[in-house]
Amino acid sequence: MAKERFEKPTGTQDVLPGAVEKWQYIEGKARDLCRRFNYREIRTPMFEHTGLFERGVGETTDIVEGEMYTFKDKGDRDLALRPEGTAGVVRAYVQNKLYGEPDVSKLYYIGPMFRYERPQAGRYRQFHQFGIEAFGAVDPAIDAEVVSLGYQFYKDLGLKDVRVEINSVGNAPSRAAYREKLLGFLRPMKDTLCSDCQRRIERNPLRVLDCKVDQDKFTDAPSILDSLDEECTTHFEKVKMHLNIMGVEFTINPRLVRGLDYYTHTAFEYKAAGIGSIDTVGGGGRYNGLVEEIGGPDQPGIGFGIGLERILLILEDQKVELETAKPLDVYFVALGEEADIEISKQLYILRSQGFSAERDYLGRKMKAQMKSADRMSARYTAILGEDELKNGVITVKSMNTGEQRTVKLEELGQALV
Repeated sequence: MAKERFEKPTGTQDVLPGAVEKWQYIEGKARDLCRRFNYREIRTPMFEHTGLFERGVGETTDIVEGEMYTFKDKGDRDLALRPEGTAGVVRAYVQNKLYGEPDVSKLYYIGPMFRYERPQAGRYRQFHQFGIEAFGAVDPAIDAEVVSLGYQFYKDLGLKDVRVEINSVGNAPSRAAYREKLLGFLRPMKDTLCSDCQRRIERNPLRVLDCKVDQDKFTDAPSILDSLDEECTTHFEKVKMHLNIMGVEFTINPRLVRGLDYYTHTAFEYKAAGIGSIDTVGGGGRYNGLVEEIGGPDQPGIGFGIGLERILLILEDQKVELETAKPLDVYFVALGEEADIEISKQLYILRSQGFSAERDYLGRKMKAQMKSADRMSARYTAILGEDELKNGVITVKSMNTGEQRTVKLEELGQALV
């Protein structure tokens, strides 16, 4: 009987050697950038209580209504794989009382998220996000800082033509006033809209503007910017002022509302071509009521999430070469049984000194071993035969120049510097 052949679940991917180095490079750029901006890493569970996302993300969002991976554990608890990063970070911020710190809490995360949706270019059921969250400040300057950090991330990676779009979704009173204006615009056309929009009109009309099917029908929709009160208008003007001073180019998109319910004031997205019909590669905004909604004190927050899979696709589309290949420092070639044993010792010594080193484990001839060294882009080969071993020396060959020299075994590390 033939054994069952297993394949990866739909909407997931295997990141293999050769590709994983690109991920490491991107993640390294994110970590270095956060260090420069003084954001500290936080790691939260990949699953949380389902109610956290229902309360934090919003019951009327696509995520909660149909995209979450939910399950009951053996204790009959309702759990969900995290569909986004902010709610879990806010829960950790509240549970661990990080709000007691004297300074603004500036955090970042990198990790997998899970949503059940139709797989397509740049969109997977297990995907990865780099995100930041800043808690404790209402200053518009930190809104601009968060926007600028994401913008700089794309620049550091060498991506071209990344655009920033910003909007203000106001506070509760502003949105209430805008909601009535928007309903007056949407209700007469309700029967012409897609089923999702028809369902959202009464429950969450702002989400209708986020629809990808009926965008052409919303050209004359009222702008939320016309419903902002003085507080919201002042905040938005200062955000724009800070971005201008920083030199971060942006456009205002009054229909930008984002897909999550917790946003207040500033909302923004990063746009780039290169992944088919999808052009949003990241985004975020301010969420001043979310910490309190999840059981903490009334603390403001702002953050973003950036999809790493989409970045990789754009990097490929723009033919951006990443500096990911690090050559092997040395490849050992053993000639004879005693030399083979000594090489195990020398291999361990060099690795403990910080060098990358490899050897043959397949019992191949010298020519095949040299080819293997070449495939691994080794800087040097270290060739040890019986005569060299008796004299306590080893032959070091530069793979770039072909130059060979003999060095003492105890001085091998110095010869590789």
